[in-house]
Amino acid sequence: MSLIVDNLTIDHGAIRAINNVSFIVPKSKLTAIIGANGAGKTTLLRTLSGLKEPNSGSATWNGESVLNRKPEDLARSGIMHVSDGKSVISELTVKDNLALSGLWRKDKKDVAKATEEVIEISPILGQRLGQISGSLSGGERQMLAIGRALIARPKLLLLDEPSLGLAPLIIEQIFQTIKTFVTKMDLTVVLVEQNAVGALKIADQGVVLNLGSVVAVDSAANLLNDPVVRSAYLGF
Repeated sequence: MSLIVDNLTIDHGAIRAINNVSFIVPKSKLTAIIGANGAGKTTLLRTLSGLKEPNSGSATWNGESVLNRKPEDLARSGIMHVSDGKSVISELTVKDNLALSGLWRKDKKDVAKATEEVIEISPILGQRLGQISGSLSGGERQMLAIGRALIARPKLLLLDEPSLGLAPLIIEQIFQTIKTFVTKMDLTVVLVEQNAVGALKIADQGVVLNLGSVVAVDSAANLLNDPVVRSAYLGF
């Protein structure tokens, strides 16, 4: 079971945001999609999660197309998209936000088990269960958004810029928590990030985008150690 993207082309208004992009996301691995602002990363992720229509090409998960499908249908088939912490419902408590992903699941015992697992990996959520979500810090809201998605027991998790607007220490905590989720919950993750170095440090594989095209696909370690990639795309 893997995500296979083949010759995907996507226009964003009059701009060609993604141009004949191809890559494979292996099962139970974390793949980081990195590149500068405007590289097409978010457009790509929104298309994979049913929020935008492509022009051409294909994208399949477990042999089935993920394109041109409703986000709620994809969610029920095990594909969850998490934008930044703004997706949290501010007026609800942390406990009520976490409960949202389990509402449509029939196995309530497993919903309870998944909730326990999320809180075990991210204890701060357990400490904040009765707190109104709008009063959380940016990092806590981001962890809540990710934790809520995981209670649905997804097999494929699409994360869009989880480090956006957060302090460096909080970013490191978020990244390490994501890595723990991947390992303990057997997740396949596509992580879109402008923070290329931080993302590659926790990723198994990296896909480098530049102006809508793939310029490199390799193991995260190789990309971090490639002087050309580091100079051109990682900024060091």
